[in-house]
Amino acid sequence: MAICIIAASLVPAISAGKTENLTDLKNLLTSFDDRNIDSQDLAFFLVTHDYDATPVGSRVEVKLNEKVYVLVPNGDRPGLCDIAI
Repeated sequence: MAICIIAASLVPAISAGKTENLTDLKNLLTSFDDRNIDSQDLAFFLVTHDYDATPVGSRVEVKLNEKVYVLVPNGDRPGLCDIAI
């Protein structure tokens, strides 16, 4: 019974840990470099890190805190992409 109570109390904390912060997104995107990443790969990378990301042509749309951010892979420049609103 005690285990069930503890597990139930952790559910909100676990779901609150979902990545929904623009600063966290920027940190994730600048922590890696990949000159060959395309929009499909970038969207897959973001989805595996719990972001709502969709490839749209040569860019990726990320829905975060009721805003849509457009990410464009930046090739040879540092980081994975540039972010626009």
